[in-house]
Amino acid sequence: MTEAQAGASRKATKDVVGQRRVLGVLTVVALATVVAFCTIGLTGNLEYALGIRLRKVAAMVAVGIAVGYSSVLFQTVTNNRILTPQIMGFDSLFVLIQTLIVYFAGAIALSSTDPRLLFAVQSGLMIVFAFALHRWLFDRNSRDLYLLVLVGVIFGTLFSSLSSLASRLINPNDFVTLQDSLFASFNSVDESLLWFSAVLLVALGAWGARLFRKLDVVALGRDTSISLGVHHRSVVNRSLVIIAVLVSVSTALVGPITFLGVLVANLARQLTRTFRHAVVVPAASLVAIITLVGGQLVLEQVLGMDTALSVVINFGGGLYFLVLLVRESTR
Repeated sequence: MTEAQAGASRKATKDVVGQRRVLGVLTVVALATVVAFCTIGLTGNLEYALGIRLRKVAAMVAVGIAVGYSSVLFQTVTNNRILTPQIMGFDSLFVLIQTLIVYFAGAIALSSTDPRLLFAVQSGLMIVFAFALHRWLFDRNSRDLYLLVLVGVIFGTLFSSLSSLASRLINPNDFVTLQDSLFASFNSVDESLLWFSAVLLVALGAWGARLFRKLDVVALGRDTSISLGVHHRSVVNRSLVIIAVLVSVSTALVGPITFLGVLVANLARQLTRTFRHAVVVPAASLVAIITLVGGQLVLEQVLGMDTALSVVINFGGGLYFLVLLVRESTR
């Protein structure tokens, strides 16, 4: 082994150790945040109060993993660090579904509908929309992934415009109820839906983990990955399926959190200093969990629930998004 090879080997070993240390620190911080959320200010019937908080934590962990996982994969297949799956119009479709329910049936129908039925309808429509878009624009005759993203943005704008129009025509009292339902909330997550989402998350996570090595190559670009023997189209197709289901389920479970994905995916890459998906995906999931649980803790104990968690995250994530835009434009 030459001196250059030995130096490269030592650097690679040092990088791996550093990445494992970062994942270890993030795991400890995430566990500490969860413990703090479950114990600080706990009063009254401890068993009942702790059960409610544990259900919130489970929902935040599930959503955090789904958002972190899907955002890293989406940025890889699009080869863009400022895009997230939400740009495809999932959040706008969720808002449109909620608005149309209130418009045609009233706010009482929205609040009294079985949450499992509502979850099935919302997640089902979002998954169907994603698959229809993919089938239409990314079939055997088309390989333009950016066209898929662009049309998704257009549909998202269309959904937002229709939601805005319908919201102007509904009763003002119903509009107040509608507005409350459009913010991500972890306070009233149905336990059966949570279990279903967790099982689906584990299954999709295991399937996606088998693609990590190939995604490391896909991140180098389509032509490079094909020249290195990776079936680029197959990997992208399977990744898009995983992304569509994860984003649809997490959005239908608690509501939209627009800028969380771009925040956690880029922070994970900055902290780990690698593009290996076996490291970045767990790091992004842990950062998302810390952000959600820590944000909810501050919201409840410091801000007195004066606002919604998604508002705080979208504000911070939006500022970070602007920083990324400025940084990309100066390169």
